[in-house]
Amino acid sequence: MRIGIDARELCGRPTGVGRYLSGLVAEWATQRGADRHEFVLYAPESPAAVLNHDRFPVRVVPGQGFLWEQLRLRRIATDERLDVFFAPAYTAPIRLRVPLVVAIHDLSFVAHPEWFRASEGIRRRWLSRLVAKRARAVVTISEFSRRELMDRLGVPEKRIHVIPPGVTAGATIPAASKDTSASGDARVLFVGSIFNRRHVPDLIRGFGRLARTHAGLSLDIVGDNRSYPHQDLPRTIAAEGLNGRVRWHAYVSDAELQALYGRARVFAFLSEYEGLGLTPLEALAAGVPPVLLETPVARETCGDAAFYLPAIDIAAIEQALQRALFDDGARAASLAAAPAVLAKYSWSRAAQDTLAVIVAAAGRDAESSR
Repeated sequence: MRIGIDARELCGRPTGVGRYLSGLVAEWATQRGADRHEFVLYAPESPAAVLNHDRFPVRVVPGQGFLWEQLRLRRIATDERLDVFFAPAYTAPIRLRVPLVVAIHDLSFVAHPEWFRASEGIRRRWLSRLVAKRARAVVTISEFSRRELMDRLGVPEKRIHVIPPGVTAGATIPAASKDTSASGDARVLFVGSIFNRRHVPDLIRGFGRLARTHAGLSLDIVGDNRSYPHQDLPRTIAAEGLNGRVRWHAYVSDAELQALYGRARVFAFLSEYEGLGLTPLEALAAGVPPVLLETPVARETCGDAAFYLPAIDIAAIEQALQRALFDDGARAASLAAAPAVLAKYSWSRAAQDTLAVIVAAAGRDAESSR
């Protein structure tokens, strides 16, 4: 079977969807059963990942954005005699004449249009509705997102497949080897693209209150600033008097990210809306307990392996960070719950289940083309 894949998110500096697709492709490259299929990757440039080019041929399609997807990608993919097409990032060519499977990870642009520029929000809502209606199957990553797809886009339940992603562990360091004294150097870590819904300025302010009484504390923020309306992080850091103690890294390599996970004592991710929340799971895999805003998807994702605060409040953020940093009993309970939580997230299982959905979606079309 020939499976087309929109691989643009593998180019450049992969984050979010790029890491999701990278995890699937890495498994399909070695997984038994996947070797029966050819995966044709379409991207504006050749992805950096080293792949088996016999089974993963790359079609470089110059361009970007809406016209790249709806015109150039559709035209080239139509000529390939594909059996099925997998779109891992919410949208796909509407008029592609092969069975379609689309991954829709969340519906933030529908649930909270105020977080998006008007033109971007309108485009996303319009296109996601059409693609979800057109697709034979919709893959999503949590029960929360399944309900969102049914309630907000009207996708029939029978066409939705909940397949949690895997977790790529950071540099795992035993909890006992991380700093445990209130006076020692201890790092708080945030990883993720910076959106307004993740309340990074509030995290900085809450951290700042705690840092004034604990000289050894520092905060690392990893992620590109995609906030709208724009949030000025350097200004917030300076206003809190935290220059030198809060370090913002717009992007880091995988090796650098693993080192940051390995040095962190606490992970903080105060998001009010996610499809899943992958980086808190990566932190748990590295032996780092996460501090999360209490939401249904946060509970679904991390269960008893996290510290929760009920609402965005600077004093509450300070208290939650203090407990996660220095309450050894609570930290031990969080990390003891981690193995059961992490057992739900496997790249091998995610790749196998996603491929099964893709193959089933091809159905009679694949058989008749042979």
